[in-house]
Amino acid sequence: MTDFDDHLIAEMTAWRHQLHAAPEFGFHEQLTSSFVAQKLREMAIEYEQGVGGTGVVASLTLGSSPRSIALRADMDALRIQEKSNVPHRSHHDGVMHACGHDGHTTMLLGAAKVLATHGGFDGTVRFIFQPAEEWGRGALAMIDDGLLERFPFSEIYGLHNWPGSPVGTFLTRAGALMSAEDNFEIVIRGRGGHASRPHVGREVMTAACATVMNLQSIVSRRVDPADTAVVSVTELHTDGTRNVLPGEARITGDVRHYRSDVSQLIEAEMRTIASGTAATYGCAVEVAYTREFIPLINDATATQAALTAARAVFGEKAVRDDYPPVTVAEDFAQFLRHVPGCFALVGNGEASMPLHNPCYDFDDGLLSLGARFYVDLVRQRLPSKAG
Repeated sequence: MTDFDDHLIAEMTAWRHQLHAAPEFGFHEQLTSSFVAQKLREMAIEYEQGVGGTGVVASLTLGSSPRSIALRADMDALRIQEKSNVPHRSHHDGVMHACGHDGHTTMLLGAAKVLATHGGFDGTVRFIFQPAEEWGRGALAMIDDGLLERFPFSEIYGLHNWPGSPVGTFLTRAGALMSAEDNFEIVIRGRGGHASRPHVGREVMTAACATVMNLQSIVSRRVDPADTAVVSVTELHTDGTRNVLPGEARITGDVRHYRSDVSQLIEAEMRTIASGTAATYGCAVEVAYTREFIPLINDATATQAALTAARAVFGEKAVRDDYPPVTVAEDFAQFLRHVPGCFALVGNGEASMPLHNPCYDFDDGLLSLGARFYVDLVRQRLPSKAG
């Protein structure tokens, strides 16, 4: 596609490096949203800032068709100290783009520039730059701020880079692609005391460790083996010290699944296990269970449209239409509750560090591919009368 020359690719690479060096946590993307707004102004594309807090929505209309589609990129970073030595590494202490949202934002900006410069479509494109994806609040914030009413669209598409798959591969499927995520916190309370006299207290460390082990039986013994589920304990904190038996322990973690009935079962079993285990050790317990992300379910028709565009850009052999569902959560799913759409994964390289790793970096070779995909998709879904 001649729309993407060496100058634009170099420009996009520079944008990505600038964004990577200045990461911001969810709902604090002030510099990022200002950067996006500046580039949109240079492209003469109408936009509005502050949607859902720090989100940006741009609209580009050509021709007379009433049809509209949306393309979405996430902008937020993670609270991780970057350990890579790349020249564009984060200069914001304790925050880094460890999930590639800098690349996602750049791909969408690149597509916006090509479409604004060269057109080739008839209708309206909404470019959605979303805050706070990492903690599952950004999409809802934009929707609650009237996104769907203020900037209507009939379908929506998005991309996420995928370490472990070769650069230039495109992976998706109709139906469930990504899981839901639930969070839990179990607080066990007893009576702490001297480490030399456990018999006079009700220390909670033993109860907490037993609870962590007993939680492993939920997936192995209570969930149907035909259903996908993950229960992961990620933290265990107490108020004890080397010679002090703790009187309180806090266990946190998350749960992944694809169906609400599985989620309900896991919560019920977790409460039963936590209550019974704490009682065995003479302790009290409280369980908080929240549902943060819903499953991401791709629409069949929209998925076929995305696959058609992907085959034109990535090539037939590089496209998979049956990629197995993954237990990663993504709040793009909230948009799919309201309009049909498709979310897809694009390979970030077989040697890429994993997502959320302090040495991760987005592969710049993906930038033009992702932007080309968006451009081809827009021209396919909003065909110009001349084309």
